[in-house]
Amino acid sequence: HSELKRACDAHDPDYYPRFKRWCDEYFWIAHRKEARGVGGIFFDDLHDRTPDELLEFARDTAAAFVPAYIPIVERRKDLPFEAKNKRWQGLRRGRYVEFNLVYDRGTKFGLQTDGRIESILISLPLEARWEYDADPEPGTPEAQMVDVLRAPRDWV
Repeated sequence: HSELKRACDAHDPDYYPRFKRWCDEYFWIAHRKEARGVGGIFFDDLHDRTPDELLEFARDTAAAFVPAYIPIVERRKDLPFEAKNKRWQGLRRGRYVEFNLVYDRGTKFGLQTDGRIESILISLPLEARWEYDADPEPGTPEAQMVDVLRAPRDWV
């Protein structure tokens, strides 16, 4: 988040808190009372700057993802990946499917305007999972993640 904040602040110090809040609100899965992910920023349809300034802002925020993401990959790349992790991944992918089919504006728009169904649904995972009352065991990394998803945090 510090990389995203830095990119936002270079354009407008109000952008990061505004777009962080927008992200937390937009990606909220109300029927689960949790966020789709751990957060970030979200913006679209901006008109508060010139088109060139907004393009530069979009480029800068996109460029901020590489220095933010690579250290995470480096820290986690050698961690073991077991059956329990695959199950958890499937459950999280299920939440992604729920969000996309129930809340996502782009998906809704495409379905309501007779768009190409394959193009609309292509982002859905090939495998997802749902289980009844599938809360993780207390004290596990998965439980810690759910705590974050249920109460979005200010990361900076």
